[in-house]
Amino acid sequence: MTTLKIGDQAPQFSGVDQDGKSHQLTDYKGKKLVVFFYPKANTPGCTAEACDLRDNFERFQANNYALLGVSADAQKAQAKFKEKYDFQFPLLADEDKSVIQAFGVWGPKKFMGKEYDGIHRTTFVIDENGIIKDVISEVKTKAHAAQILK
Repeated sequence: MTTLKIGDQAPQFSGVDQDGKSHQLTDYKGKKLVVFFYPKANTPGCTAEACDLRDNFERFQANNYALLGVSADAQKAQAKFKEKYDFQFPLLADEDKSVIQAFGVWGPKKFMGKEYDGIHRTTFVIDENGIIKDVISEVKTKAHAAQILK
């Protein structure tokens, strides 16, 4: 799993959001960036997590944070997810898993006795200079904003 740790330079990434707009790390220079990886759009845990971030969006903005959600879902699925829940932040459709792999959040998982490869729910908090300030791997989906804005 992720070998990135606090103090590391964040990976230079490039990905496309639900509307086909490109995002890369350099776009966020001078802002703090929260990159949250979630397994699948429109599933209960992922919805709870993203809605908690949405509901606290003004607090993030007031503290100079930008938010960026990432999953391997297709653009269409990300667009539906964003529209359905009225998210104010972009959702990357990382179908080729380039961003997911750059951050090291793809790997073996277990669910109901079955083992498979998938996205590990992980959030990276990156400072204004591209340095990782926090890595949250034990995400509390219903109280995730509080974990970030501690």
